[in-house]
Amino acid sequence: MDKLGIALTAAVLLAASPAAPTADEVIQRNIEARGGLAKIKSVQSMRLTGTMSVEGQDMLSTLEIKRPNKTRWEFTVEGATAVQAYDGKTGWTVMPFAGKTEPESMSADDLKDIELQADMDGPLVGYKAKGNRVELVGRERVGEREAWRLRVTLTNGDVREIYLDVKTNLQFLTVTRRTIEGKEMEVESEIGDYRDVNGVLLPHSFEARAKGASQKQTLKFDKIELNVPIDDSRFRMPESKKPVEKPDPAPAVS
Repeated sequence: MDKLGIALTAAVLLAASPAAPTADEVIQRNIEARGGLAKIKSVQSMRLTGTMSVEGQDMLSTLEIKRPNKTRWEFTVEGATAVQAYDGKTGWTVMPFAGKTEPESMSADDLKDIELQADMDGPLVGYKAKGNRVELVGRERVGEREAWRLRVTLTNGDVREIYLDVKTNLQFLTVTRRTIEGKEMEVESEIGDYRDVNGVLLPHSFEARAKGASQKQTLKFDKIELNVPIDDSRFRMPESKKPVEKPDPAPAVS
């Protein structure tokens, strides 16, 4: 084949090769795979019930989410129930396992996490309006999957890598950087067991671990209910029941 023939063949192959999608196109495919924007936005509240497992300890778990930006997560073991909640402004916890039976405000790092949890749609849907930035890093092989890798910079400055399966367009892995016990490390969260719930495809399985570590935390939901009535008071921080200590009376002055 002469040089002209080689050049023409190369031109034909390049023309036939599909162009790489944009970040917005990859996100749109993900939205459609989940059921479409209208279906996603039609969900006003969610209740997810299942089991969380940490170091071999199983805990009954209930997660409630309500628009706009409200969430409450409870997990129970041996009759004691811990709570992590956010009402759109205030994040608070009750941790009886740590001897903290009264509600306390969350730390700044925990508040970042629960704000994201309260976003029912996730960081990709309407990302521009939320102040997030998304970059399509490229196509990569992750285990047995071909994946689109998206780098998401949240409005609070945190960065996470989101991996979408090229075939299904569904998210299966998220990688974030966290500070744990004073050390910065990568945390990998695997997402799976997608099931159709009233026309919306939702994951029922989550598994998180620090990169390279054997210890993991798993969360599996047996049931997800959509548009269930949840009163706003479920998310508000209750007043402490601890009695206020009265100061000792001042000594009498003669």
